[in-house]
Amino acid sequence: MMYCTIIYRMKSNRSDYKKIEGFEWDEGNSDKNWVKHNVHYKEAEEVFVNSPRILLPDIKHSAVEERLTLLGFTNKERKLTIIFIVRNYKFRVISARDMNKKERSTYEKKTKNYSTV
Repeated sequence: MMYCTIIYRMKSNRSDYKKIEGFEWDEGNSDKNWVKHNVHYKEAEEVFVNSPRILLPDIKHSAVEERLTLLGFTNKERKLTIIFIVRNYKFRVISARDMNKKERSTYEKKTKNYSTV
């Protein structure tokens, strides 16, 4: 599974990310992201495998479980922000939405020199 290796590289001090088995979607979250943000759950999953992507901690919302923010793009080059946790070796997406202005700026600055070659 490609996204396992990608996330492991992005946050290399977390060896348990090597064991990721996939995604955990409950009806509430997949429906909520579609209704509220017009993001299909399959589209959100694409952000985990497309490069470049930026992984940021979400310290403010990590009191109970470590939340992470992933900035990246879909196969149709839609720039999304994904808020997620890792639970039972699966990615559990809490929110998937279009990047806001600040997130787009952060993403563009951090990926400015990224090359696919």
